[in-house]
Amino acid sequence: MDRVDSVDGGLLRADFPVLDRPREGPRLVYLDSASSSQKPRAVLETMDAYYESTYANVHRGLYSIAEESDRLFAEARGKIGRFIGAPAPDREVVFTKNATESLNLVAQAWGRRNLRAGDRVLLTEMEHHSNIVPWLIMAEELGLELRYLNVDDDGQLALDHLERLADGVKLVGVTLMSNVLGTINPLERIVEAARANGAVVVGDGSQYVPHVPTDVTELGCDFLAFTGHKMLGPTGIGVLWGREELLEATPPFLGGGSMIRDVRLDGFEPNSLPWKFEAGTPPIAEAIGLGAAVDYLEALGMDAVRAHEIELTTYALETLGRRHGDALVIHGPRDPLRQGGLLSISYKDVHPHDLSQVLDQAGVCVRAGHHCAKPLMRRLGVSGTARASLYVYNDESDVDALSEALTQAEALFF
Repeated sequence: MDRVDSVDGGLLRADFPVLDRPREGPRLVYLDSASSSQKPRAVLETMDAYYESTYANVHRGLYSIAEESDRLFAEARGKIGRFIGAPAPDREVVFTKNATESLNLVAQAWGRRNLRAGDRVLLTEMEHHSNIVPWLIMAEELGLELRYLNVDDDGQLALDHLERLADGVKLVGVTLMSNVLGTINPLERIVEAARANGAVVVGDGSQYVPHVPTDVTELGCDFLAFTGHKMLGPTGIGVLWGREELLEATPPFLGGGSMIRDVRLDGFEPNSLPWKFEAGTPPIAEAIGLGAAVDYLEALGMDAVRAHEIELTTYALETLGRRHGDALVIHGPRDPLRQGGLLSISYKDVHPHDLSQVLDQAGVCVRAGHHCAKPLMRRLGVSGTARASLYVYNDESDVDALSEALTQAEALFF
């Protein structure tokens, strides 16, 4: 695909077979990309071609297709590393099965090596469970003190007490973009507070990396976790980027397979980076598929992807606000420049599950529930929301379809 000047969601839909699937009634309007994005034909064909013509395990065979498999796997690692500005992609990009495993790797491997009873860890109230529960587990086992940055009424992190809360912390874990509110967090200030205390910063980039140009050096974090299936890639593939010296000093997470250099009956020697953290047969086809997804996004240009998202979010906020007024509550910021294309909706007193089912009858797919962020739901005072999330294959007609479906819901419930 040639590089484009701007993203046209309507045109891109032709690249995504599922969006053109035959169905009775209205066309499929997919607004659940924050949960999992759809896959372009380029990704599907790349994975099919790999399985049909090249498939062999990696790091094991000396025959031709095994060596080709090694090459494709390594190329995928390089593509993904360059996509996030990794200084040393071939050593700093670790393949996992998802962002949750990446975050657990940091907690279980880095945390056990470096944290002791009484050490402080700073998180935020808007974290996905994947960046809270691993630290709750470690807090219980090691006796850590967990602290939290709260969320204000505008859906932003309340940083008034950041320096006090960061005092003495050993690790700061923060999402770069809220999976509920779309809030893009001020990482620079948080990193500055962490650095003042010598703390390591773990960024959850699951919602950020697919939508915003990302450079790990500019971000300043020490670890960055994200997943492939939210950025046009397949499921079963996640990434942990870490600064090389930190990864070198971190013990293995899982044992067996390619993470071994030598094994004796009385001990073992782990492999070099990044294989030290890739036990067993890795997700080979999934990594290659994610590499194809990176190719697709780079062809669009991440600046164009972000510009499209800002434009579409602006249209959505204006359209939904004008048409539905006070009946509709959109939780979180109302500044498209400070948020991603996420619209967490409460519609009068309609339960989000009921709302989602009615929207589905109009062909509109949204996620309903607590979005794996129960602490944030309690802060918002709701049990859940209906979340519409936008991506490259969406355009204004999708927002219009959502708005019309909400009107149908109102007619049904009231």
